[in-house]
Amino acid sequence: MYQPIPPRPPWETLPTMYDLPSELIGESGLPDEFHIFQPRLLNETCQPGNYPESEILLATDLNLYYDPRHFLWYKRPDWYLVLGVSRSTEQQSSRLSYVVWQEGVNPFLIVELLSPGTEGEDLGQTLREVNQPPTKWEVYERILRVPYYVVYDRYENNFRAFRLSGACYEPVALSESGLWLPEIGLGLGLWQGSYEGMTGLWLRWYDGQGWIPTQVERIEQERQRAETERQRAETERQRAEKLAEYLRSQGINPDELP
Repeated sequence: MYQPIPPRPPWETLPTMYDLPSELIGESGLPDEFHIFQPRLLNETCQPGNYPESEILLATDLNLYYDPRHFLWYKRPDWYLVLGVSRSTEQQSSRLSYVVWQEGVNPFLIVELLSPGTEGEDLGQTLREVNQPPTKWEVYERILRVPYYVVYDRYENNFRAFRLSGACYEPVALSESGLWLPEIGLGLGLWQGSYEGMTGLWLRWYDGQGWIPTQVERIEQERQRAETERQRAETERQRAEKLAEYLRSQGINPDELP
């Protein structure tokens, strides 16, 4: 491709998300229930406090185009987090894909949820075939240099995390709570509980106070707070009535007290 001098910016010379396919090509079927619910839980509980909501992109099964020399090469992470990019506020302008040369910011964290047959590529155990695009591991580690990469195998409840160190990913020794990311003041751990009516171990975000509540949990917490306040007010009303009754029994009109 001819590049004028001085070079024009990539958004003028390279394809945008409107020029690139946003659907899986040559692959059939839809994600199973776990691949729908788990990213949803991650979305609900991921609340980095040092970035405004308008600059946080939480992406699920969104094509990730990473190589401006090969426009049609992409990966499709199960879930990823990008910091410092504008989030679409209008439905009609929502992203069809994530194009790194158009956005100018690489993902901060990628999560892959293992399925039967995907473990080799997700964990960097497969070799790149001749004349084929690089593997996921190569893209995340060497091309995009994503700082954190998480892989979760729900069949064995195996949660593994990798941090970019120099040129390569190194395994992270997880604490009892999980993986703490100091850059955003949040941690990612395994939570035992029920989500969307399905009980098991889930990847979930936490902060210094504990697990970050989901929308349903926040509503329930607010309901419980309101009920506690109502009970407190009722207890206070009953106490006041008993005091007034006692004063009347002593010949004192409580309504005339200062």
